[in-house]
Amino acid sequence: MAQKGDELERETFSCSVCLDLLKEPVTIPCGHSYCMKCIKTHWDEEDQKGIYSCPQCRQTFIPRPVLGKNTMLAALVEQLKKTGLQAAPADHCYAGPEDVACDVCTGRKRKASKSCLACPASYCDKHLQPHYEAAPLKKHKLVEPSKNLQENICSRHDEVMKIFCRTDQKCICLVCVMDEHKGHDTVSAAAERTERQRELEVSRLEIQQRIQDREKDVKLLQQEVEAINHSADTTVEDSEKIFTQLIRLIQKRSSDVKQQIRSQQETEVRRVKELQEKLEQEITELKRRDAELKQLSHTEDHSQFLHNYPSLSALSESTHSSSINIRPLTHFEDVIAAVSELRDKLQDILTDRWTNILLAVTDPDVLLSQPEPEPEPEPGPDPEPKSRAGFLQCSCEITLDPNTAHTRLLLSDGNRKVTVRKHQSYSHHPDRFTDWLQVLSRESLTGRCYWEVEIRGDAYVVVAYKTISRAGFESDFGYNNKSWALYCDQNNYAVYYNSMRTSISGPRSSRVGVYLDHRAGILSFYSVSVTRTLLHRVQTTFTQPLHAGLGFGICDIGWSAELCKVE
Repeated sequence: MAQKGDELERETFSCSVCLDLLKEPVTIPCGHSYCMKCIKTHWDEEDQKGIYSCPQCRQTFIPRPVLGKNTMLAALVEQLKKTGLQAAPADHCYAGPEDVACDVCTGRKRKASKSCLACPASYCDKHLQPHYEAAPLKKHKLVEPSKNLQENICSRHDEVMKIFCRTDQKCICLVCVMDEHKGHDTVSAAAERTERQRELEVSRLEIQQRIQDREKDVKLLQQEVEAINHSADTTVEDSEKIFTQLIRLIQKRSSDVKQQIRSQQETEVRRVKELQEKLEQEITELKRRDAELKQLSHTEDHSQFLHNYPSLSALSESTHSSSINIRPLTHFEDVIAAVSELRDKLQDILTDRWTNILLAVTDPDVLLSQPEPEPEPEPGPDPEPKSRAGFLQCSCEITLDPNTAHTRLLLSDGNRKVTVRKHQSYSHHPDRFTDWLQVLSRESLTGRCYWEVEIRGDAYVVVAYKTISRAGFESDFGYNNKSWALYCDQNNYAVYYNSMRTSISGPRSSRVGVYLDHRAGILSFYSVSVTRTLLHRVQTTFTQPLHAGLGFGICDIGWSAELCKVE
């Protein structure tokens, strides 16, 4: 209790400006007492305004009061000093280099406990009291201590900026509204903060969803690594058992197959793990971004929120697909069949079938979002299918890449359908076609592939290298050496390649089938209805992975094309 009484005495006889015992105490008209030097310094700073206030209750005086020493208080303070009472407010900490200092303290400044957006100034606990006691000050907005209060002041009019100009996207003061921002779309900073806060929450939800998607993809890729390793290990073991039954003549071939499997295993595992690492890096970056947005969402200062929001709110486009698509896998199982056939047909294997073994090793059935180019093709391709069942075995699921779509193309149905519309609000991307109404598939195509396109109106059905230009005449499908295009109008067909046009005849159908054998260099277009009729076949050498593509004329509004599920 004695200690509590000492603290009360210290508070009673301490100056609320310097927080020390009163020196030459003076009492001003409102009844509060200060050191003579402290109150003079305070009022000297208010001389230009001509209005003088009490640092505690903010009561104002005109003219400047005449100060006289309070002899009674002076005597009491001197008596208290003799009894050992010293002003040492242990509860108040001095401000360090990283702290926000109290704007009222003189001499060594105390650490501010709150900042006032209306004053604007920062206050320690002692000098903050008037904001809790004086009725006019209770309406002021108090926030956590901030060093950036001056950024809330209009540099031109020296007024607090409480208005947000949507026209110029900046905070302004009330005078600015009537001056250079007259007639602009303006709202209160609080209202704009509320709207931007909603946008921020939407961005956070999107980030959190993408984190969940990426974590799911990472697990799926880990399973893929295990499946590849298991399949490769099993294949090596089984092929070695078969090769042990063979004579010394084929022992070298056994070693070659083992080496091919291990090499391809390493390649596939490395590719999957590289993608896994990229996804984990993206997860880390998304979590960091989410933390920044969370911190921004808790900012109480509207102006600071709006100042920092544009640099943090924009969410970059993901560099990876939204999901990992891995089809049911057989991996290296075809190798075992090829090795078994080697055992039964030794002479044929040594001459004709050896290539089949290598192809079976290097073509595991794995579909990742970013497949790498296949090795150079070897001779001995499989024949082109003749029946629908044969085409079904080669069918592949293809989706369109929004990053390549011209701004007048609308993608829908899981990015499988494209429709000609008016301008779409796509973000800028270096892969986007800018001069022609065209779009490419997300997946690259190697090996044997078959897909069908349902057309409404006139359209181009295309295969093209990813390196095709995205602007200028050389980016037009069929008018360069990087794309092959089948043009389908209401009555006729024509094939375009390297600016050469070839008219073709055949039954007109709204559905077109495309067969690609990348290794064999075969590209075939079919008219599909009840039967399948070959329209045109290209025999060439493909030097890069291909992408499916769709294109339209400039005036084809409303026309569409859809990548169908082949059944």
